[in-house]
Amino acid sequence: MIQLSRLVSFLKALSDPNRIRMVALLKDGPLHGQALASKLHLKPPTVTHHAKKLKDAGIIVERRNKNTIYFHLNEKSLALLAHGILELGGDQMSNQIQVKDEEKLAIIKNFTTVDGKLKQIPAQQKKKIIILAYYIRGLEHGKKYQEKEINEYIQQFHEDFATIRREWVMHHFIYRQNNMYELNPKEMWPLVF
Repeated sequence: MIQLSRLVSFLKALSDPNRIRMVALLKDGPLHGQALASKLHLKPPTVTHHAKKLKDAGIIVERRNKNTIYFHLNEKSLALLAHGILELGGDQMSNQIQVKDEEKLAIIKNFTTVDGKLKQIPAQQKKKIIILAYYIRGLEHGKKYQEKEINEYIQQFHEDFATIRREWVMHHFIYRQNNMYELNPKEMWPLVF
């Protein structure tokens, strides 16, 4: 399963018509920057700028041949990212685990202290998701958080803020972009309280 942040980067990289045209040209084979500039009627620095965006998103790769850099379409990555988008619309959106309220409460009671702190991060996936969903409730939908704010929020209930933050991203509770975090729609969460 591809992280949502990676899919967002992919879509942003393709949000420019010149980048889409570059991808279309590269599907026929590798080209160097001058050739792309000529075919796209752009200046070489502009091509370099667009190529960096595509490279950062994993859509193209660079290969040097002597003094010339050739841009190649990263077809495997492109196919994986495109497939990741299709997964979002299908099973993943409805792939929430089903847990009875009594079971949720029992797991929360076992892993939390009386004052609301997390004793330990559960090793079992189902229990971990229940705990992650329980603690994510303190964040607001539609609000963007700096990484520092997320860390401080997590430290209120557990010292290992990096692991909790990473687990939230991996399980699609939140997404990260440029060190800013925002809650995903609840339909993407593996469990909703």
